[in-house]
Amino acid sequence: MNTDVPKQFIPLQGKPILMQTIEKFAKTVPQINIIVVLAKELNEQWQTLCNKHNFEIPYQLIYGGETRFHSVKNGLEYVPMNCLVGIHDAARPLVSADTILSAFKTANEKGNAIPAVSISESIREVEGENNNALDRNKFKVIQTPQCFHSNIIKKAFEQTYNPLFTDDASVAEAVGEKINIIEGNTENIKITTKEDLIIAEALMGKK
Repeated sequence: MNTDVPKQFIPLQGKPILMQTIEKFAKTVPQINIIVVLAKELNEQWQTLCNKHNFEIPYQLIYGGETRFHSVKNGLEYVPMNCLVGIHDAARPLVSADTILSAFKTANEKGNAIPAVSISESIREVEGENNNALDRNKFKVIQTPQCFHSNIIKKAFEQTYNPLFTDDASVAEAVGEKINIIEGNTENIKITTKEDLIIAEALMGKK
């Protein structure tokens, strides 16, 4: 983002992205217990924002770790056994209620659920100076929330960290779990660049 403000705190339609994301889950699943995993050094800034925006949705704040893997592991320590857990990127405030509910429903039935969308553009595999076209129909773009039976994902995160763990599904897959893909929503972008922020503002303005 090239900004001094952490991206999850950047205002989107006048409210920090993280608050928009939390509100989406609280509205979609009113009985949900929310755990926010945040870098310790951002706690004071977050509390200031909560006071400024009169943010009153209940949540439990846990400090993050060295990598995404370690941050999720820290959060899972506070998730009980025998329940459903959804792990979501703070910078995805445009996840739809349908995606959230479908992910939890499928995870309840099959043990896990990972939202994904199809690739609409042509893709090529690059190896050094060589490249070749790939069949885009064989690939998906993965989103969150990635939902699991808590017993499954808590056990999966007991294994040693591997740099190839780019999301929670890859962690579960490493201990033998078959991953279930469900349909995500195309608007559920991860806000990473200034261009993403403009797109998110436009998409929210349509609602």
